[in-house]
Amino acid sequence: MDLRKMKNEDKLNLCRKYYLGKLGGFALLPFLWLVNTLWFFKEAFINEPYQQQKQIRTYVIRSGIGTLICTGAFIAWVVVFQLHRAEWGETADRLSFIIPRGIA
Repeated sequence: MDLRKMKNEDKLNLCRKYYLGKLGGFALLPFLWLVNTLWFFKEAFINEPYQQQKQIRTYVIRSGIGTLICTGAFIAWVVVFQLHRAEWGETADRLSFIIPRGIA
């Protein structure tokens, strides 16, 4: 889809849908925020000003912040889980998709 061919109001509606997760639901929200940030960055900060640009800029900034927070939380969880997996015993085994067999 080419944003240059869309009306400004349609751009705002599409940006809002990506920000609120209406196109993918809660599970895909961090991914939708990333797409929203990348796709609408030029519209929000580089293109010449127009009426809806301020709202688009707000959605792009919030989407970027949400993406960074979710990515940081995911990385933190992976690091903590990998460092403490052996200590957590059976609980970690139940959380694992692949259970290592140990030394044979």
